[in-house]
Amino acid sequence: MVPGNNRRAHHYEGLARGLAGAHEVHVVERRGRGVSGAQGASYGVETEVDDVLAVMERTGARMAFGHSYGGLVALHVGLRRPLDALVAYEPAVSIEGSFDASWLNTFTQQLDGGHPTAAMATFLKGTDLLPYKATSLLWAIAFLMLHGSGGRETRDMMPTTPAEIGEIVRLDSDGSRYAGIASRALLLGGEKSPAYLTGILPRLAAIIPSAEYAVLPGLDHNAPDENAPDDVAQQIRRLIVRAERPHVEHGAPMAVRQARIHRD
Repeated sequence: MVPGNNRRAHHYEGLARGLAGAHEVHVVERRGRGVSGAQGASYGVETEVDDVLAVMERTGARMAFGHSYGGLVALHVGLRRPLDALVAYEPAVSIEGSFDASWLNTFTQQLDGGHPTAAMATFLKGTDLLPYKATSLLWAIAFLMLHGSGGRETRDMMPTTPAEIGEIVRLDSDGSRYAGIASRALLLGGEKSPAYLTGILPRLAAIIPSAEYAVLPGLDHNAPDENAPDDVAQQIRRLIVRAERPHVEHGAPMAVRQARIHRD
């Protein structure tokens, strides 16, 4: 399980536990978070892919789920090796400029200049990820996100955003590279999410040889980590049932574990 931007492993506890009744679930604590190592000077999506593959090698995992930027990472894991099942919820893929990152320079300047609240307001406006329109309240919402419960954690993760958004921009393409994914894939999105996140799903599903997609009614971008983990877990379980191998046993309680990245 690969978390998204500004997310840590523990944010996916509900989703992980929704899958742990029959499977052991490992949630990667990505670089720049907790006790995992820093992104590093040569950071890129392939760095994240290397980390995920190392976790899969260590644990024997044969399936992967990614959310948002973690969904982009999961797709690139699928390009590196075949999986029994690959699920991405609103992967941060840019197809022919679909992801507008024109706000990134302003965000980076504000963050580097010691103005995290302004930077977060810029991020919220640029990504349009709030489940409601609150342009006039962006500053107040950003302040609460950074100074309320969990605010310190969010502030600590913000420096990872420029490199991650930069990778989304760098990898913008016609999407044809994803035809190389040789895994059964499920692409999910929420009805309440911005169109730039859900609009790419049918395009990707047409490119990936064994893919299907679904836009789930009533859900938004934070369904996997905050608002509807059980609904997302149900969708993942359906794919796993179709994809899993005969030797996988059902019903045995399994653990949820976090994998921390220590390598440079």
